Amino acid sequence: MLQPIILRLALPVPLRRYFDYLIPEGIDTSALIPGVRVRVPFQSRTLVGVLLEVVNESSVPLSKLKPALEVLDTESLFPEDIFKLCRWAAEYYHYSLGEVLSNAMPGELRKGKSTSIKLKSPIISNASDVVPELNAAQQFAVNTIADAKNKFNVFLLDGVTGSGKTEVYLRAIQDCLTHGKQVLMLVPEISLTPQTIDRFRARFKEHIVALHSNFSELERLRGWITAKSGQAKIVIGTRSAIFTPFANLGLIIVDEEHDTSFKQQDRFRYHARDLAIMRASVNQIPIVLGSATPSLESLLNAKRKRYKYLTLPERAGAAQLPRYQLVDLRQSTVEEGLSTPLLQLMREHLAANNQVMLYLNRRGFAPVFYCGECHWIVGCKRCDTRMVYHRKPPRLHCHQCDAKQSIPKKCSECGGENLNPVGLGTQRLEETLAAYFPDVPIIRVDRDNTRRKGAMQDLITQIHSQEKAILLGTQMLAKGHHFPQVTLVGIVDGDSGLFSADFRAVEQMGQLLVQVSGRAGRAEKRGTVVIQTRQPDHMLLQTLIHRGYNEFAETLLAEREAAMLPPFSYFAVFRAEAYAEDNAQHFLNTLKNICTTTSKAITVLGPVPAMLAKRKGLYCQQLLVRSDKRSALQQFLKNILQQMEESSKQSVKWVLDVDPVEVG
Repeated sequence: MLQPIILRLALPVPLRRYFDYLIPEGIDTSALIPGVRVRVPFQSRTLVGVLLEVVNESSVPLSKLKPALEVLDTESLFPEDIFKLCRWAAEYYHYSLGEVLSNAMPGELRKGKSTSIKLKSPIISNASDVVPELNAAQQFAVNTIADAKNKFNVFLLDGVTGSGKTEVYLRAIQDCLTHGKQVLMLVPEISLTPQTIDRFRARFKEHIVALHSNFSELERLRGWITAKSGQAKIVIGTRSAIFTPFANLGLIIVDEEHDTSFKQQDRFRYHARDLAIMRASVNQIPIVLGSATPSLESLLNAKRKRYKYLTLPERAGAAQLPRYQLVDLRQSTVEEGLSTPLLQLMREHLAANNQVMLYLNRRGFAPVFYCGECHWIVGCKRCDTRMVYHRKPPRLHCHQCDAKQSIPKKCSECGGENLNPVGLGTQRLEETLAAYFPDVPIIRVDRDNTRRKGAMQDLITQIHSQEKAILLGTQMLAKGHHFPQVTLVGIVDGDSGLFSADFRAVEQMGQLLVQVSGRAGRAEKRGTVVIQTRQPDHMLLQTLIHRGYNEFAETLLAEREAAMLPPFSYFAVFRAEAYAEDNAQHFLNTLKNICTTTSKAITVLGPVPAMLAKRKGLYCQQLLVRSDKRSALQQFLKNILQQMEESSKQSVKWVLDVDPVEVG
């Protein structure tokens, strides 16, 4: 009697196990290669899974096994290194392998679409940058990275803003291409990809592709295929690009490695920087982590000699680091968020035909819509947050759940008509600037005016075409951009993050201040940075501006070590959401009782409401699990997850976040 042929699949469902199906009729068994997609029935729907292996036995009775519907591929979608990476990620982050493999595919392939699509002709530019000379620190970094080809090494490239980190990347990439290898470069923001692509195309006569969510699913599939085939030599993408298959990968670069955008904050919660390090290890190739403000985790790894530390302490060429000036908002006249000293400096720099950049991380017109009679504030009905007032177009908008409503004419509490926007957003500051500087172009860059495809690149082009202008923006404008005409940077609110409940907030505030400040004086003109603050004597702020980011980071590392906080300990957070707050709290309390009786190497804190206690109509609670040893935390999570799945109620949605970047 012939043994049955059974397909063992990973399906995109949260259940942490594999699923067996019978082979469909008429299928050539030679096509049953691990890594091909298989369409199968699952409950009342059909899913696209990934074949892991072909077996002859199953723990499920043969009579209960359903036949698969269709084998979709003739060759594996996943090279061996991607399979290894996904297996590691599933185990480390405690997600099902099916979910991880599904995330590793372009959206079109998740839907079961064919990989046989028409590819566009590659864009091969006529490379013509004058290649600049390297300073000694740059040359040492380039030589050190080149000497490490074909073996695993992690390099932390710590270079001040404007120090020429990108030029080091370009030289390392050139060396890699010369040896017939491909390169993957990760950037944290979509807005950084156009300028990076342009600079790379000016240097290399190679096929370069970008991968990020602003492209259509078909465009991303084309890029994925050209990388897998070896046609694309350089791939530049945001975090999901870490799963791109390559024919011959030789180097990985993670630019702005400290950036929290590399952490996926929903569904499969992975950190692209950490996966990039693991992928480099699997492939035995070098990886470069670059930043002007390295994360505390990376700095500690460099101190412990796990990473090789490379430093670029000076700006490239004739550029100098900017001067800092603190403005005490308690003692200065302020008009619509702008202090008298800042306004005066803006006038001086604009009169000299320079550009001024202002940073304010609040989009919209005003963060609060307020009744002056009863002090009622319009809040979102679905979230524990206030509705933000937008003037163009006029609306109230929740930036959490995206709910929108018209502007009320009367207070819903007292019926009064004295309703006004309170506080400062980028739209309001734009109006104020137009009144102060009517003859100066004002270019606002935030999420509200960059939604259209190509809008961000149009704004960047406009910035470079203007000799004199005021640039106003949120974090989108703060990171990685090179604006040689900017000589003054004004940080409208320098206090955000100093007193947050999240222990990482101060680190992120320091990184952001340095990154924003780094946009000033990147050419031959020296820059000035004005920080408006109500805490000018704060020790950490003083350390940051007078002694630099590295001293600031050392201070934070000492504080973290004393308190045994990451990176000196290891965190995981269970987040529960329910329409009834008691349900979420009860679920996590039950989990806490299991935790405290399971392992003495684990500390459990909570449950407590999340920083945003209600979102999209769901009450959010969280339970923090901590251990001094990563291995102890991992083993504990592995042991407890099965008990959780068995006791989980459908009324509660829960997720696990390993190495969370937000804890509060």
